[in-house]
Amino acid sequence: MVNPNNDYYFMQRNTGDTESITIEYGFLDSTKDDVSQLKNNWQKYAEAAVQGILNYINSSDDLYVVKPGDTLYNIAIKYNTTVNDIKRLNNLVSDELTIGQKLKLPVTKVEGEYYIVKSGDTLYSIAMNNMMTILELKRLNNLTSNDLYVGQKLLLRPSNNSTNSSSDNTYIAKVGDTLYSIAKKYGISVDELKLANNITNNLLSVGQRLIIPTSKKIYIVKPGDTLYQIANLNNTTVQSLKELNNLTSDILTIGQELII
Repeated sequence: MVNPNNDYYFMQRNTGDTESITIEYGFLDSTKDDVSQLKNNWQKYAEAAVQGILNYINSSDDLYVVKPGDTLYNIAIKYNTTVNDIKRLNNLVSDELTIGQKLKLPVTKVEGEYYIVKSGDTLYSIAMNNMMTILELKRLNNLTSNDLYVGQKLLLRPSNNSTNSSSDNTYIAKVGDTLYSIAKKYGISVDELKLANNITNNLLSVGQRLIIPTSKKIYIVKPGDTLYQIANLNNTTVQSLKELNNLTSDILTIGQELII
């Protein structure tokens, strides 16, 4: 039971709206406490308490406590977000931070398959081991550089519920595929395909995931349109249109979407 008549229970009376915590280890005038241990180690006890509290607070998925050396940039990189998102969420008008400051972090929970970075890992080694490209790995994790840190959590593949938005611009290599055949299928050049996937040779492996550059456009069929007219209008051929859209005849329907 707290005795309000004891002055030490009023240590927090002038802290205003600041959230304060008092931790009691013992009393220097108590015969039941190890006085020498308290005198010699009070700084260690205080630091342990502070770190424990900060770790507890910082265990929240959307709350971060600023530590010495922190910047908005490195916090954003660590938590796969942006400086602008953090500033907007916390109503910050500048990039200045103070130690102990609490920051709300954007919640970007994505279910799927993850990889924890180990010592010696690089984006290249992780991408190669998981049959994906460096560009895809960076895009999935909002990475703006190739820097990694031990313990970093990288998303490799989203869950089935969250892949719909990216399924249209990726392709899984099958038996018999070549860069040429894939590029032709999507109406792009081999060089564009290689550039988008950081490929330096013409080798492909079955199951390899390729990013398809989204440089193609969609054409909506209007009354009176024919494949020949659409091909001429877009500087391509009827055969290319049919292959790109998996068409087996020249028949079109109004409102039909064609990949150009």
